[in-house]
Amino acid sequence: MKKLVVILVVVLASVMMTVAFAANPKPVFKVGEEVYACNCGEECPCNTISKHAGKCVCGKDMVKAKVIAVEKGKVMLKAESWEKPRPFSTVAKFVCNCGEKCDCNTISQQPGKCPCGTEMKAVK
Repeated sequence: MKKLVVILVVVLASVMMTVAFAANPKPVFKVGEEVYACNCGEECPCNTISKHAGKCVCGKDMVKAKVIAVEKGKVMLKAESWEKPRPFSTVAKFVCNCGEKCDCNTISQQPGKCPCGTEMKAVK
């Protein structure tokens, strides 16, 4: 009987962890990967990164960039139009809110609309 209770607790904990992570997905970035990033300049506070082209949360067109380095809490991105690589935070304050099937994986430091048109949601 104790063995059954332990198994049930482990299964329940696994389900709860899966639901918690699915409700707030955060993209994983890899060196060499192409993403889309805010093109407003280094001083822009939104720091938006997405796997899809579109408008940044600050309303400007995003630019295609390549991940050149991944560090704890940030990625270094390089776009053809930039003179030098730029750091972008991967510790999101806002994420795309279009549901489990969303594949745009957009993160930002400011509220606004995701490139897919959905309002971003605050990370809890």
